[in-house]
Formats: sequence, C-alpha cells, structure tokens
Amino acid sequence: MNKQVYEDISETLYSKKLDNGLTVFLLPRQEMAKTYGLFTTNYGSIDLTFTPIGEREQVTVPEGVAHFLEHKLFEKEDRDVFADFSKQGASPNAYTSFTKTAYLFSATNHIEKNVETLLDFVQDPYFSEKSVEKEKGIIAQEIKMYDDQPDWQSFMGTIKSMFKEHPVNVDIAGTVDSINTITKDDLYTCYNTFYHPENMVFFLAGNFAADSMMDLIERNQQAKSFEKMDGLNRVFPNEQMEVAQKETKQTMEVSVPKCTIGIKESISSLSKEDFIKRDILLDMIMDHYFSKGGDFYQELYHAELIDDSFFYETNLERNFGYTLIGSNTQDPEAFASKVKEMLRTTQNNGLAEEDFTRMKKKKIGQLLRAMNSLEFIASKYTHYHMLGIDFFNLIPDIQALKLEDANAFLKQWIKEQQLATHVITNK
Repeated sequence: MNKQVYEDISETLYSKKLDNGLTVFLLPRQEMAKTYGLFTTNYGSIDLTFTPIGEREQVTVPEGVAHFLEHKLFEKEDRDVFADFSKQGASPNAYTSFTKTAYLFSATNHIEKNVETLLDFVQDPYFSEKSVEKEKGIIAQEIKMYDDQPDWQSFMGTIKSMFKEHPVNVDIAGTVDSINTITKDDLYTCYNTFYHPENMVFFLAGNFAADSMMDLIERNQQAKSFEKMDGLNRVFPNEQMEVAQKETKQTMEVSVPKCTIGIKESISSLSKEDFIKRDILLDMIMDHYFSKGGDFYQELYHAELIDDSFFYETNLERNFGYTLIGSNTQDPEAFASKVKEMLRTTQNNGLAEEDFTRMKKKKIGQLLRAMNSLEFIASKYTHYHMLGIDFFNLIPDIQALKLEDANAFLKQWIKEQQLATHVITNK
C-alpha cells in the first residue's frame, strides 16, 4: 500500500492497485463522524461505440444504456440493494454523467459492512428480460419528466447547438425510443466491458483505519474472478470546432424566457499539462468575469437583463469541453448580445498582474474550503485521476501559473465559430 503525504493541505492518502486492476484510494479522517464511499467506472453516456472485452468487432449500443445500467444494478433477483444499505444505517445513491457512472454511500456506522455491500452489489449484476422491460417504463417516465424541465432543456439545447456529431449531444438518459430498444444482452455487453476493475476506482474518505480497510477490500476482491482486460477501444465520430448551429430556439411553458450562451471549448484530447492549465484557467477566468461580485454581473442586473437564476459553468473532459453562461431574462436578445460582447473584450484587454494574483488566491481559497467536504474530495479526486492528474497537486499547479499563461489563453479563447445561443420562450 502506498502512502502519500501532502503537507501543503495536511492530507495523507493511501492507495493500491489490486491484482485484478481495481485502483483503491483511502483518505482516513478520524476527526469526521461520517464516512463516504464512491465506486466509479470510467464509463458514461457518450460511450456508445466500442469493442467489447474479449471481442474484435466494434458495436454501437442504444443511447441511454449507461444510465439504464445504473438503475438496474440496484435491483437483484431477490431484493433491492437500497434496503440492504438502509438496514446498515447508510444512505446510498448513484449518478450517471457523460463520462462516468458512480455508486456511493454515506454512513456513520457499520462502515466495513457498507463498503462490502457497495463493492458486492456493483460487481454482481442481475438482468432478466422481464425486469429490463419493466425498467423501460420507469426510465421513460423520467425522460418525460426532464422534457418538461426548462433548466434541463436549456442545458441540453445548448449542448446540442454546439456539438453536431459527438454523443455528448444526446441526453444522458437517452430517448424514449432508444431505451425501448435496449436488451438484456446490451446491458451485459456494456457491463462486462466497462465495469471491469481495471476501468474502475474505489475512493473511501472518513472515519476508518487505513490498514484494516485496505485488507478488507483486498480480500473482497480476491474472492471474485474477472476476465483479463488489455485496454478499452472507444470510438467517437469526427467533430469540427465550429458549433452545429449558432442560434436555436425552443418554446415551453415558462413564465420568463431563458437564454444560454455556449462556448465550444474542445473536441480533441489534450496533453496532461495542457489539460490542467486550461481546466484551471477556465475556472478562474469565468469566476473573474462573471461572478456575482463582479462589475459585469452588476451591469446585467441593473439593466434588468438577469435575475438570481444567472449561472456560469465550465466542463472539460477527455475529448470534449464546453462553457455555459445563462439566465432567465425578459430580453434574451439583449442578454446574449451583452454576454458575447463581454467575451470578445477578454481577447483584447487581458489581465493585470494584481488581478491575476488575486484570482489565484481566490481559487486556492475556494479549493481549500471545498476540501472540508468528503463528497467533494472523493468525486474530484476520482475525476482527475481518470484523466491522469493528481487532484491534491492542483494547488501547486495553480501557484505555478503565470500571467502570460492567462493572457496567451485569453487571446485565442473566443472565436465566433465556437459560440452558440439557445433561447427558450413561452408558447
């Protein structure tokens, strides 16, 4: 078992890659009452075309399989796993994103039993034709519910306007039509390929002893057998840098129109160094220009172009990336015009040294505060680990950034071909 001490953040992390390929991270926090476990597979809704483990021919599965799998793993032949966790005083959950599927629990006691339950239920799939057919109706209802949610429709509408070919433009849950074509065999094909320990990470943070916990996890994994995995071959279509559509509109039952501007950030894999730099800079730059304490936010607010729903977010992944800026607004056209004008000015104005120093300090402060959350640490560490990055070294990476790095990025950041606008108005 490896032990890594991060003196600048006062953290000690234990890790081990087990014989079956599973990577385990343990972060003991004896001062915490709670323990949080996160079991993640490097597999999300965009992984539709791939070569199944042990085969040579690639396949394309229906949209929504990853999310469907997440639902089905909780259901066993003789019981529901939620009940198992409940008896052990734990709160379980799961989620599927574009790139990951994660299963988790939070508990204050019976930690070892809950760890075994989490490992065992995820690694023991049970799919029958009858249960798969039953699940289709449940997920169809979930999809229809999201169809009526303006915030989700605004998000996916902007993503679709940016990406033409990449499967990020497909709703994570799929469509009613696509899930109706999912079979038991599709689930087993995806499960056996992507839920291999070699493609998964287990992260535990909280009140436990590292040595005994690692022994327990190792014994649990040694009792199971997995086919050898020599790597994963995922296939993605070619995507151009320009957005699919510059402007899209949608009508829904909304009291106030919604407008979101999307920036298509990336369509290809970046080197580890370039990824870290861009990921940090995007976060810092968006916070600098669009935070609620900033001048631009106040300008929009006093012009009555936004309300408290105003948001911005940026997401950089292994082969795609996007930034979103949006709000409820009575004048979508004026809002979009103002935001795009602000984005264009960043290219020419650049940042001053004192601004950039303050930005770095703020980012480090935000990270240190967020590290009080076990959930935040587990999800962020897993996310970055799957990209080949040590999350606990992010603060030295921020400190190493220079003003010229930021201004060089700003000069090439905004291009008209990478901007898209999605508007939702009332029917």
